[in-house]
Amino acid sequence: MQNKENPDPITIEWEKKSGVVKKGIWENLDLVVKLWRMRRRATDYRRPVRRRFSHWICALLGLFVVAVLVLFVVHHNHNEDRVEHPVHDLKHKDEYEVLYFSVTLAVISVMYEDDSRMEQVVHEKLNLTEEILSATSLSRQLAEQMTLAKAYVVIAKEHNNFHLAWELSSMIRSCQLLLSKAAMRGKPITLEEAESIISRLSSLIYEAEDAHYDIATTIVTMKSHIQALEERANAATVQSTVFGQLVAEAFPKSLHCLILKLSADWLKRPPLQDLANERRNSPRLMDNNLYHFCIFSDNVLATSVVVNSTISNADHSKQIVFHIITNGVSYGAMQAWFLSNDFKGATIEVQNIEEFSWLNVSYAPIVKQLLDVDSRTYYFGENPDVEPKLRNPKYISLLNHLRFYIPEIYPQLEKIVFLDDDVVVQKDLTPLFSLDLHGNVNGAVETCLEAYHRYYKYLNFSNPIISSKFDPQACGWAFGMNVFDLIAWRKANVTARYHYWQEQNSDKTLWKLGTLPVGLLAFYGLTEPLDRRWHVLGLGYDLNIDNRLIESAAVIHFNGNMKPWLKLAIGRYKPLWERYINLSHPYLQECVTS
Repeated sequence: MQNKENPDPITIEWEKKSGVVKKGIWENLDLVVKLWRMRRRATDYRRPVRRRFSHWICALLGLFVVAVLVLFVVHHNHNEDRVEHPVHDLKHKDEYEVLYFSVTLAVISVMYEDDSRMEQVVHEKLNLTEEILSATSLSRQLAEQMTLAKAYVVIAKEHNNFHLAWELSSMIRSCQLLLSKAAMRGKPITLEEAESIISRLSSLIYEAEDAHYDIATTIVTMKSHIQALEERANAATVQSTVFGQLVAEAFPKSLHCLILKLSADWLKRPPLQDLANERRNSPRLMDNNLYHFCIFSDNVLATSVVVNSTISNADHSKQIVFHIITNGVSYGAMQAWFLSNDFKGATIEVQNIEEFSWLNVSYAPIVKQLLDVDSRTYYFGENPDVEPKLRNPKYISLLNHLRFYIPEIYPQLEKIVFLDDDVVVQKDLTPLFSLDLHGNVNGAVETCLEAYHRYYKYLNFSNPIISSKFDPQACGWAFGMNVFDLIAWRKANVTARYHYWQEQNSDKTLWKLGTLPVGLLAFYGLTEPLDRRWHVLGLGYDLNIDNRLIESAAVIHFNGNMKPWLKLAIGRYKPLWERYINLSHPYLQECVTS
């Protein structure tokens, strides 16, 4: 064995190379420690860029150390091939270097695992809901005690034990504060934090039980409170319905302003009256080669939107004829509006319902019923059997029932499209006139996609007159956009059927009110279902209509209380209606936009 003071050349050469390796190892260890210390900084003081690449640095460092270890083993095996008798000290050095590499890898592994745990603690937040649902958590115990304490607060107040009620309320607030802190910091509640509150609440609950606030008393008291709350909720619902109905029935001041200004124009400008008399005898009003539409309304602005939207989306606007019927109050304003505005060459006729002398008590049962004092008292008196929505004046308006007299109003027409004043037309409606109704009178969109819109929902099938003649599961349909074959109407004498059912319902036992129930009876077996896209309903009450369905619809209907001209209109749909208002008109600028 050679002397350590005079080593052989092979040993000297190996030690030089080994020193380089050792130096690299210690430098890498120093770098590892520095990185580890930097990664142990608080979250607020870390450098974002270094945090972003921390895992990559650890991975690259680990690969570097492994590579050095592999090179060292290869080099060591190469030296063993060249030396026949390894030196004893050399073996110790080999073990020492392997130990360094093992320590290095262990440090890196520990650092990486520790950092992963830190990341998990930082980024994972406490799920308070899961914590409260856990059977062993302090949060659940606090929540249960707090719920019980709230019940005892009510009972203590009823028994004039205000001191106990105050103490319970104070501890409830402490519970709420502790639960809020746990949710904010993202850590579960500790026993040290909850022990004092739990013990104090337990003693207060025991004190409440000792004062004979037992479970039976609690149940009876809570039942009475629940019943009282239900009564208040029902009263609030009825009151809300009444207020909503009042708003829906109200006529906005801006529309009153518009009607007054237009009526003044009609009275002050005789040329407008002369022009109206001249157009009244136009042959286009009876030409069956043109496309005829009818609207019965006293709302000038709403009628204007229907006319404007229909004409704007028509392929041939000059071939369109509109027949408008209104009451005596709005007649002058309606005439002035449609005579003083351009509607792309379309023909527009305005008539006054008060000029229909044939529509009288002796001919129309509805006229007699509308003039009957008992009928008005039934709907507008203090009658609890009448729903608030049925108190709307439109239900006893003759304009609303005029749709059943279309063949009498236009005796020379063969086909006509009826439109409500709360619709907006989005596509050309002239193809409706070429639809084959297969001998039926009424072309309408069915509404029985939901169970609500079946006959039994509109009519009283407990009455044998109804149950013996109609199917309760028959599919309902909608008024608002209907194409009527007036030749088939006259042949089937639908108006006479309407009169029959109105007389049968003089005592209000077959249906309550409105035009749809009697329409279902009069047109029973005479209705041709149309494609749903012709007429999409619900924009006056349904907030969740699919946009794709609205875009594909030929006509959208704002049926319901949330009419587009009211402040309670659904904001999502209102622009669909407003786009057809001519806001440049001076009267609209003065009355509506202000």
